[in-house]
Amino acid sequence: MKKVIIAVTLLISVAAIAQKGAGRNLKGMKDLSPDQIATLQTKKATLALDLTEEQQTQMKELFTKNATMRKAKMEKRKGQKERGDMKKLTAEERYNLAIARLDHQIEQKAAIKNILSAEQYEKWERMQYQKGKHRKKNMLQRKKNSQKAKK
Repeated sequence: MKKVIIAVTLLISVAAIAQKGAGRNLKGMKDLSPDQIATLQTKKATLALDLTEEQQTQMKELFTKNATMRKAKMEKRKGQKERGDMKKLTAEERYNLAIARLDHQIEQKAAIKNILSAEQYEKWERMQYQKGKHRKKNMLQRKKNSQKAKK
């Protein structure tokens, strides 16, 4: 009986340690410049999709533009938080932000569709779907963990 309890405890602790390492990659990315982030994303896409030189150049431009935009938004939010200017958005403001975000996603998808071949685009779509499922799973896990911590 003691051996079973020790084995179960060991398995639970190994699983907990393994889950803690999942978010390390994101924390390191915020210290990188937009160009560095774009280079990494381009190289990952090249490995996954077997991009040509021209496609790599076009994807890097797209990724650089996105990383620059994300970095600017992050800095703006950080500044607001430090100054205490954070305010609760109205329903209309949240709606406008959601529309702008969705419009940007549509533009991105169209630009990527123009850069990639049909086969590459299909593979990219599958990758994005898997990435989204993974994010959702992580988000739910973080919510559970924060609720446990509050208790």
